[in-house]
Order: sequence, then C-alpha cells, then structure tokens
Amino acid sequence: MTAPRNIVVAMSGGVDSSVAAALLHEAGHRVIGVTLRLLGKETGFGCCGTTKDIDDARAVCGRLGVPHYVFDFAQTFEQKIMDPFLQSYLGGETPNPCINCNRYVKFDALLKKAVTLGADAVATGHYARVEKAAGDAGPVYRLRRARDAQKDQSYVLYHLGQAELSRLLFPVGDMEKADVRAAAHRLGLRTADKPESMEICFVPGANTAAYVRDEAERKELLARTVRPGPIKDKTGRVLGTHKGVAFYTRGQREGLGISVGRPLYVVDLDPATNTVFVGDDRDTLSDTFEVADAHWVHGRPPAAEFAAYVQIRSRHSPVGAVLTVTAEGLRVKAEGLRAVTPGQAAVFYDGDDVIGGGVIRRAALREPVAPGSPL
Repeated sequence: MTAPRNIVVAMSGGVDSSVAAALLHEAGHRVIGVTLRLLGKETGFGCCGTTKDIDDARAVCGRLGVPHYVFDFAQTFEQKIMDPFLQSYLGGETPNPCINCNRYVKFDALLKKAVTLGADAVATGHYARVEKAAGDAGPVYRLRRARDAQKDQSYVLYHLGQAELSRLLFPVGDMEKADVRAAAHRLGLRTADKPESMEICFVPGANTAAYVRDEAERKELLARTVRPGPIKDKTGRVLGTHKGVAFYTRGQREGLGISVGRPLYVVDLDPATNTVFVGDDRDTLSDTFEVADAHWVHGRPPAAEFAAYVQIRSRHSPVGAVLTVTAEGLRVKAEGLRAVTPGQAAVFYDGDDVIGGGVIRRAALREPVAPGSPL
C-alpha cells in the first residue's frame, strides 16, 4: 500500500463521490469529506449543495468515521457559472455549465483551498482516469477515458493540465457503474440507491427557456434575443415566429410551432437580427468549425497541424478530424458533423487519452442559410 495521504474528497451527496471517499478510506488514507454549497439560498429542486445532498454526504462520512465540512462557493458559482451561462444563451449560444463548474469551482477554487489546508490531493466521483508516467523532465500525467464508456466524463474535464492532474484522484474511474453501486451496498452507504441527477442543477424543472427568460427580466437584461422574431428557411422566406433566439439551439426539432409537411430543424441562429433559420436535417451539417479558449493536457498542442478524434457533445461519438492552430485558436475539419453548436465544447482525443479542447465559436454550414448570412 502507498503511504497514507491527506485527501479532500468533493462529496456531492451522490453514490459516486460516496464510494470514492469510502475506497480511499478503506485504502488507509486520511479522508476529509467536503460538500460545496453552490447556491445562495435553498431552491426546492436538485442542486449540488442542497440540504438533502449535504445530509447524505454527512451521513456517509459518519458511516466512515471521517470528518465532513461544507464550503460556501455560492459567489464563485454565480460569477463563474450562472452569469456566463445566461450571457451565452442571450448571445445565441448553447453553453455547458458543468464544464465551467469543474474548471472554476471543483478544480480551481476547491483545489486551491484544499492545498492551503494541507491536503495532498483532491478526489471526486468523476468517471475518468489519471495515469502517471515517467518523462524526461519529471512525471507526466495522462487524462484518460473511464473504464465504463457509458459513464465516461473525460469530456467535461478537458481543461485539466499537468498541475491539476498531479493532485487529482478519480477512484471510480476504473469501475463500472454497477460495481460502484455494489460497493456502496457492501459498505452500507446511504447513497447506494440514490438516483442520478441528469439536468442542469440550477435550472428549475429542467426548463432552460423559462430560466433564461426569468433571469434576463430579473437582471433587466433587455436582450433582443428574448423577444419574438422571424423563423426563416435557408432562402430567407419567413415561415413563422419564434419566442426568442435565446430559447433555441442548433439541431432542435421540437417546439418550433410551424408545420410544412416534413420535419424541420434549427439550422442556425442570428442574434444580431433575432432570426431563427430552419431547414432539413442535412442542412445542419458542417465540415469546418472554429474553436477558441483552447486548453491542452500537456500544456501545448501536439503540432501546428495534427490529426485527432473530436467529440462535440458529452454523448457524441468521436469522429476523425484534422486540427490546425490559428492566430484566433483552432480550425477543425471533420466531415459531416451534425448541429455543431457554438457555446458547446469540442474535445480532442488520441484513443482514450484527452489531448485538450476548447469552446466552439463558429461553425460553417455546408450551404449558407440565406443571402448575406455570415455563414
């Protein structure tokens, strides 16, 4: 057994982080459970840091006989996750707040606080793997997909670099989900059968449109994109009226409120003119898109131009691509990607290894949607 270490475990109150803490404790490490309070007030719906989540995490720590603390990161969460989420939607994008939560809260604010408190490492219940290897200048850390491909969360961790990976542990990354629940039952953990939360944790009832509208009104953000406007086909012909660009996303089929005798999909959004463009499914295809704010697991891209597999959504099957480093970020060429969505992450892989990733900012459609369109 390796020498015991002081390990802070981020405990959401779910089964995965509960088992992560239990396995580390079972291995002889000095475990400290920490639950993050992310909202300034109780919401009445599921969000990390609710009273029930805190109670569940505390009960697990009590079962293990390890200390448990609650850290209030509500201000950081609002500034780094909730505010950018709203602004991104108002700008016609579709963001992934879980990525920013991992980037700015769990693996920045929490990691820094844990280190100042004397922790050797931070562990979470994420399904991913960190592997250490010898390098010419010292240890090299690889971020890899989880053993359980159906639960893999490496996509939302692409921003992790060598400094972070050297202090992170993902104890369930080598386990199947069924084995995690079995371990929770074996250890008598209260969270063994707790359901998973699949929605955005701070959006009531998973109704993103209502959340964006209500928050924009509350903050007096009179954005054009929350007002009705035209729905047009790719030739520019008006087919109907939408509720606001901020309430739609590329590839969307349901909720358009128009009928032309065949399925229609959102092809593009133009916040400047408050226009939603629709077309056939094939009209959503892109072969090239631009990525900004790139991060690399090893600190830099492998080359100025290189081949990799790209994943553009959390449950998207990776496809082969060629990446070119540009002055603005990256240009990605991958044939026939459907609904490449600004605001989402594009993550690059070499087999199971994460190379890096960034935020999709612009995707060129195979056919421009209308005369004068920027695409």
